[in-house]
This record gives sequence, C-alpha cells and structure tokens, in this order.
Amino acid sequence: VQLQASGGGLVQAGGSLRLSCAASVRTWRTFDRYTLGWFRQAPGKEREFVAATRWGGDSTDYADSVKGRFTISRDSAKSTMYLQMNSLRPEDTAVYYCAATTALSGRRTIEYDYWGQGTQVTVSS
Repeated sequence: VQLQASGGGLVQAGGSLRLSCAASVRTWRTFDRYTLGWFRQAPGKEREFVAATRWGGDSTDYADSVKGRFTISRDSAKSTMYLQMNSLRPEDTAVYYCAATTALSGRRTIEYDYWGQGTQVTVSS
C-alpha cells in the first residue's frame, strides 16, 4: 500500500485544516481491511498517535489531546482518509503522517506497516 498525505499548511490558532491521505489499493474492500491512522511528530519529539479509524470507519479512536477538536473519517469509494482539524493550537504544530496496518489496535507506531511521506502543519499564535 502506498500512502500520499496532503493538506498541511500555515494557520492561525483557532483555525482549521483538513488533511487527506490517499491510498493506492486495488479495491474498496482492500481499503476497508486496513486500520488507518494519523500520527504527528514535532521537532525534537517522538512520533505520537493522533487518531485511527478501523473496520471501514465503524470504529474511531483519538488521542486525548485532540479529542473533540479533530475528526477522522474515510471514504472507501475514493480510498482516502481525512483528518478534520478544528480549534487548532500552536502545540498542534508538527509533521503529520498517515499510516496503514492490518492490526486492530493502531495506537502504536510499531504496529503500522505503511507510511505516507508527511505533511507539515504549522499553527501560529
């Protein structure tokens, strides 16, 4: 699976961005088999879990730091995952990565087999 992340940019605190992650898969059934996740990495910090979607979108999971502000979703017909980010804060500044795994959990980086290239999100105060 190849993943292509996009949608990052510079935004003021309180603003919104939507990230996209397009997956190269043969069919939507293949796409739906994967747990898809978003992670982020700020300078000097470890890559951390942000959100995940499983079972074709029937199950979602969020880090406490983004719960209520970010929404993860997926469009099987387009083989694309999204991360809608609202009420952005300067501490959300990081490179955001999308990833795919056949594991059901999906909170740990080690569980993911496929990674996109990352997209920079910068939130100014």
